[in-house]
Amino acid sequence: MKTVDQLGASEQARYRSRAEELRQMRIIATGLLIAMAAIFVFATHLENNIHHNWGFLRAFAEAGMVGGLADWFAVTALFRHPMGIPIPHTAIIPNNKARIGTTLASFLQSNFLTTRIVARKVQRMDVAGAAGKFLMQPTGGEGRMRMGASRMLGDVVASLDDERLGGVAKEALNKQLSKLKVAPLLGQLLEAMIKEKRHLPLLDGIIVWAAKTLDANEEMIRKMVEERANTIMRWTGLDDKLSNSIINGLEKMLSEMAEDPEHPLRAKGEEGLAKLAKDLRTQKTLQKKVENWKDELLANPAIGKWMDSLWQQGREGLLKAARSPDAAMAGKFGEALTQLGTTLQEDERLKGQINRFARRAIVGTTENYGDKIVSLVSDTIEGWDESTLTDRVENVVGSDLQFIRINGTLVGGLVGIAIHSVGRLL
Repeated sequence: MKTVDQLGASEQARYRSRAEELRQMRIIATGLLIAMAAIFVFATHLENNIHHNWGFLRAFAEAGMVGGLADWFAVTALFRHPMGIPIPHTAIIPNNKARIGTTLASFLQSNFLTTRIVARKVQRMDVAGAAGKFLMQPTGGEGRMRMGASRMLGDVVASLDDERLGGVAKEALNKQLSKLKVAPLLGQLLEAMIKEKRHLPLLDGIIVWAAKTLDANEEMIRKMVEERANTIMRWTGLDDKLSNSIINGLEKMLSEMAEDPEHPLRAKGEEGLAKLAKDLRTQKTLQKKVENWKDELLANPAIGKWMDSLWQQGREGLLKAARSPDAAMAGKFGEALTQLGTTLQEDERLKGQINRFARRAIVGTTENYGDKIVSLVSDTIEGWDESTLTDRVENVVGSDLQFIRINGTLVGGLVGIAIHSVGRLL
């Protein structure tokens, strides 16, 4: 769980503001209870020594103390054991942490994350229009709204469970990549490259790589020739001449291929690439091999670390852009985004297509990952330590609960006056 210092700047400010408000309300509620105790002592003295009508004030203070103490006990019992005494059915929130998480998750699933409810909610949602307004560099109050909304988005992203959310994103990406048929796509890409002559840099790169490999392994080639040569060849030095001939011949061939675009071996290389492109699209055996290679690659821990780094870079980029939208909108990139925002506002056909896609994506995400989102909530709450859970809940609702203590003290006092009055009449 993130500490307060790890929260977003605006969330830290809200948290500390609520904490200060809670502290002040505690002082007021406790001060009122102490005042009632002092009034009770004073009024009891006056009733016994001055006049019996001071009994009304004594009854008010007495009942106010009872009401204030009862509500103090009730409020405290929600978050901790009163005075540290482990009284049964106290410290309710920390003792029921798992049930709170499960109940909250069940509430979200039943009332927000069902496909039917989400589909109805997003039916009239204008995602494209909202994105267009955000990108169009609004001014005045709209600019302040954009800044506030973007910073709120940044705080929301920063407050989410980074590890679990990243795991969900990584799992979703892995799932989509596993479904993707790579071989036909590679075949189509290679065919398009050959058709538009964009494969030539690839051939040039292969030739350069082959020349560097030959240069780096010259000693290995000489050793192979020497091992396979007979005694006479080694004695006469023919093995060195043969090695030189092989190496010089290969170097000359690669140099000619690099300089002559019409070299016959380059043509053979192009034929090989064209055949590979066709086989990738049509041959089941090769496609299966490519899929196996893809699965092995996805299972490699290095790819997992790479995906983690992508998630972190994307998250940091989103936070940076959200918390400083003016900086993100600067330069050529900002101009392009502004133009995109204008297009989204004016092109009704494009807006309709984007909105339909967004609605389907939202509904599909709810259907496919709703359970995981719900479990993310319950597991996150269950993973909090008891002090963190108590602190966060009390920070949000604690001030209102202190008002209950104040009201209990005052209402209790009024009830005490009423009971004392009835007693006097009887």
